[in-house]
Amino acid sequence: MADQNVPPRRPRDDHGGDGRQHPSPDAYREHGPSTAYGPTGHQPGHPPYPTGHQPGHPPAAGPQPAYPMTAGHEPARRGPRWVGPDGLGDRPARPADPGLPNLDDDGDPGRRVGRRRALAAIGGTAAVVAGGAALAMTPQVRGLLDLGGDAPVGDATGTTVTDGSSVRPGGQQPSTVRTYTEQNESYMGSRAGAVLKRNTPTGGRTFSGPAAAAEATEVTVETVLAKDPVRHLASRATFGATPKLLADIRRMGIDAWVRQQLEPEKIAPSAAELKLSELPTLKLSPQQLRDQRDTLNERGAQPERELVDATIARQVWSERQLFEVMVDFWNDFLHVAADFDGGEVYRASFDADVVRRHALGSYPEMLVAANKHPALLLYLNQNDSRADAVNENLARENLELYSVGVDGGYTEKDVRQAALLQTGRGVNDGKYVFRPERHYLGKVKILGFTHANNSDDPLKADAAIDAYIAYLGLHPSTARYVAQSLATRFVSDTPPKSLVDRLAKTYAANKGMIKPMLMTLLSSSEFWASVGQKVRRPMEYLVATYRALGVSPQASPAFRQGDNRRTAFAQGLRQVQDKMRELGQYPMGQPTPDGYPDVYVAWTSAGTMVNGWNEAGELIGGRRTQFTYTPPEKLVAKPPATAGAYVDALAQRLVHQKLSARERELILDVAGVSAGTRVDATFGGAVAAVARTILASPQHHLR
Repeated sequence: MADQNVPPRRPRDDHGGDGRQHPSPDAYREHGPSTAYGPTGHQPGHPPYPTGHQPGHPPAAGPQPAYPMTAGHEPARRGPRWVGPDGLGDRPARPADPGLPNLDDDGDPGRRVGRRRALAAIGGTAAVVAGGAALAMTPQVRGLLDLGGDAPVGDATGTTVTDGSSVRPGGQQPSTVRTYTEQNESYMGSRAGAVLKRNTPTGGRTFSGPAAAAEATEVTVETVLAKDPVRHLASRATFGATPKLLADIRRMGIDAWVRQQLEPEKIAPSAAELKLSELPTLKLSPQQLRDQRDTLNERGAQPERELVDATIARQVWSERQLFEVMVDFWNDFLHVAADFDGGEVYRASFDADVVRRHALGSYPEMLVAANKHPALLLYLNQNDSRADAVNENLARENLELYSVGVDGGYTEKDVRQAALLQTGRGVNDGKYVFRPERHYLGKVKILGFTHANNSDDPLKADAAIDAYIAYLGLHPSTARYVAQSLATRFVSDTPPKSLVDRLAKTYAANKGMIKPMLMTLLSSSEFWASVGQKVRRPMEYLVATYRALGVSPQASPAFRQGDNRRTAFAQGLRQVQDKMRELGQYPMGQPTPDGYPDVYVAWTSAGTMVNGWNEAGELIGGRRTQFTYTPPEKLVAKPPATAGAYVDALAQRLVHQKLSARERELILDVAGVSAGTRVDATFGGAVAAVARTILASPQHHLR
């Protein structure tokens, strides 16, 4: 048996991808032959953060798009690397920094403070101030772990690793060999990250429920956000507060609202979700997408982009907000890029059958389902792996990204044995298959999992792999890795160890069930004490802006049909997606399998921030006519007659709290008036500029 990571060169229809954007506009390129993982003798590892990144100087315009060059002039990278049909690939280049467009009025001689200067002053503040019942193990997972075996055919536990190197010696713990660290930690090691750490609440306890925790917890951290538990819950458990959402939580009570959100199947679909029928490829199975490929291509349909469109619509308009937040969380944690070569056929099914099916259920079951889904098998080239030519990509990411984490205790030897065990899994004719002739037979030991793996019965051999994946899903290191990631999403970029420990215990006690973890988190004092400790990433800012402005999914009277192939709703969603791509983040958009970073300092960029403000201006002006907007002069039902009071009312409407005296003064400067100036509903013609400036405030950037 050749212990190598070199799949054979051969053309096939069911092939994985390298995570790049589609090279052809029709998004239906024929799958080409695969190439080796790297040049002969080269074992790609995980190099340090890209050259040029200095502590205290975070990357611009989202996560760092470029990689440093290694000594052999191979592009190095911050996360995992893997084989694609065109060989070792880089991320697609991001658009150039858009600069500071549409804000030039500082030369107006009649204005006290230019709008660009005022926006920069108020928006830049965000960079300063931010810095249930236990559920038993499900029968499905329990059954996966109850497997035995006979005398071994081989013994991979004693196999000598032949492709080790001085950079990555075989059999050593990866974190001691590489300089790679988990991506959020690499960002938070900067000076800005240190500031955030100092402002993070420490210690804490779990209460009987979310409402009790909210009532008993005092917010002591420095923040400009109102210390209102209802607003805090709406900011963290949804994609953005709205007047209706806040009213619902106050009417129902915190506990009842949380219980309702944890049962999304009982929440009626919104009008926008019903309009998703206007995205025709969402209803098609992978087989139908394959069969109708030419027809869809002629119509200009791109199924993987329609999936992203639908996800955006749900984030903006669904009433199942906590569910959508968790779908986004898992799309980063168990990440499969929408745009990989094959995503046009398989990614929508992965979304429905893996992520959404298990988003509030069992993570071990989600991981098992993912490892038998064509999307993941093609994305990470498992389809190419066989006993005599092992591809370790999926085996490595299962350990490093999808379960125990890079510091979870596994070694390079564990990766090799896992890759051997997982041979035989692949895709044929668009469906998952197990090919026993490609499967390695012999004893394996991975972390604490041992299996004889000696049966030539395809069902038993496949079940052995399931048992291993379920074992990973229930591993203590996985419990902690999920807990750390969940606390980072909901609490702080540097979540308190006390909370992570309790979440990990809940995960272990409930065998990987997600709802108990969420109840533990929302019933913790750490959650309720963390007001203002998270900054919205670009996608989250844009979605929150649509929600804050009350944008409707119905077309405005000004809409004129210019594309007979797509409805106004479909066209509008595509424009939102294109804007998100400009900002550097969109659902399922990260090309590499590590998902998007979830910490503020990974996204600091003046260009991205101003681009988001400009989009807010587009929405306030109603210029995307595919949707309907509330005119800015009608955002406040009964506008006050003086400028200062009007700013207060508009801030309450858009960011659900008062602004500081300094922020209020800056916004009045945008309009060129004083607090006592009498104004009409249009704020003397400046209401759009005032509303836009409020949406540039820290109160809207923070969540």
